[in-house]
Amino acid sequence: MPNNKSSSNRIVVPEARHALNQMKTEIANELGLTNYDQIDKGTLTSRENGYVGGYMTRRLVEQAQRSMSGKQ
Repeated sequence: MPNNKSSSNRIVVPEARHALNQMKTEIANELGLTNYDQIDKGTLTSRENGYVGGYMTRRLVEQAQRSMSGKQ
């Protein structure tokens, strides 16, 4: 896959990078993947990496829904 700047994986709000990385680490720990920020992600299975991304998406959608409904 070519390395281009139009990737959909770019962070729209750069100031959120730290919070997203922290969330990723917290979710990985909850899933039993310790030291997630320091390990080579290539040694993990697609399922393990997918779980982390999937749970991040789920949590971000839940937060957005709460924000939109006025409930925190």
